[in-house]
Amino acid sequence: MELIAKARIMVVEDDRIVARDIREQLGRIGHSVIAVTHSGEAAVDLAVAEKPDLVLMDVRLDGRMDGIDAAELIRTRCQIPVVFLTAYADDETVRRASRAEPFGYLLKPFEDLHLRSVIAMALHKHAAERKLRESERRFEATLSSIGDGVIATDERSRITFINPVAERLTGWPRQQAIGQLLSLVYRVSDRGGEPACNGSPAAARLTGRDGREFPIEEKSAPIIDDAGASTGAVLVFSDTSERRRTAAALQNAQSDLARMSRMTTVGQLTASIAHEVNQPLMAVVMNADACLKWLGDPGNLEEARAAAARIVAEGHRAGEIVNRIRALARNEPILFDVLDVNDMIESMLPLVRADFNYQGVNFAADLQPARLSVVGDRVQLQQVVLNLVSNAAEAICASGNPERKLSVTTRLLPSGEACVTVEDSGDGFDPAIMERIFDPFFTTRKGGIGMGLSICRSIIDAHGGRLWAEPRSPHGARFRFVLPPSAV
Repeated sequence: MELIAKARIMVVEDDRIVARDIREQLGRIGHSVIAVTHSGEAAVDLAVAEKPDLVLMDVRLDGRMDGIDAAELIRTRCQIPVVFLTAYADDETVRRASRAEPFGYLLKPFEDLHLRSVIAMALHKHAAERKLRESERRFEATLSSIGDGVIATDERSRITFINPVAERLTGWPRQQAIGQLLSLVYRVSDRGGEPACNGSPAAARLTGRDGREFPIEEKSAPIIDDAGASTGAVLVFSDTSERRRTAAALQNAQSDLARMSRMTTVGQLTASIAHEVNQPLMAVVMNADACLKWLGDPGNLEEARAAAARIVAEGHRAGEIVNRIRALARNEPILFDVLDVNDMIESMLPLVRADFNYQGVNFAADLQPARLSVVGDRVQLQQVVLNLVSNAAEAICASGNPERKLSVTTRLLPSGEACVTVEDSGDGFDPAIMERIFDPFFTTRKGGIGMGLSICRSIIDAHGGRLWAEPRSPHGARFRFVLPPSAV
């Protein structure tokens, strides 16, 4: 550190001859004397007004205030370093003088070299302390301005610092919190033991001084000294109530968008739904006509009974189709349950086959022979498959490729995951936008809103799975998603 070459020094000495000698000595070693006084009271006033770099203070002064009392006031008001001049070195004087935190002692009489050394060391120590105070102020200002609550403790878990956010969250003002045990001010629950001092965030509930409880996220780290020993800890925590409300609102918005997407899908499949429902209804009418004819002839009662049974079966089939459509459109809470991926896909195939036949799309399903058990929401997973196969059919119809193939494949991976693949022979997509196709509102289709694939990925992510796209050779696209296996 660079030392001050020429210091502005104030001398406080009640012996005028000694004061004159000290002035001369200071001049010889390159320092300037800005004031000389023999009174402790005057020394304090001069220090406040002149702000010298250093004060040479005689311990014994005439009057009501001696040098030690004056030095304490100067230290408190001005943060100016004081070096004591004394001819007394008894234990009581040294003990009293230590309260003023002096920057050095000079026993009278002293040589120029000794005076130079003590002044240099005092100025050096003062400069170091000033930088330390500046660093502490920056540290405190930084911690006071951040949006998280911060509490620092010593090695006995007593609070040494608390910022305004922590004051507000705990309900403890700074003046009352400093010196208190952490457990008294920072009362948490719903966590296992004390927060780990490793910087890892953990969830908990904080109870304020007024009894209010709210969720927080906390993390802490130890304060380590030069010897590697812990001298305390810093605790950082934040109120997650607003974050949870935002997450809940986002989830509700995604649920609404998912329902809109389901309704859009249902609308696009209206023609195939009418076709599928019309088939069992026509069978019901035909069998009812036959049943009525056979009932008129007592010899055909068995045929009439068989026709009535077919009517019941076709009625159930029509009801199942209607129930599948109703489940897709209903805005129900997410219900995770163990389900078979193959059964889930097979139950929705009648909804799309007729429409694909009408569009001239060659559709095939190659399902894993063994059961593929996963835990999930049946309606949401059906929505994902419906979106993927509907997008694939649109890509095929929009392309000029004579190969109009669309397939759905399920496989059990070595990892135990269930894998579903949807392939089409359309024009495919540019690999440069492969990841962007899952972004909300990004679309390459004219008239599209760009939410279908984004919702699909959100659903698969919520199920703990992964959804991605890749090019198909020689043309077309392949979409795959995997789901973790159920525990049963």
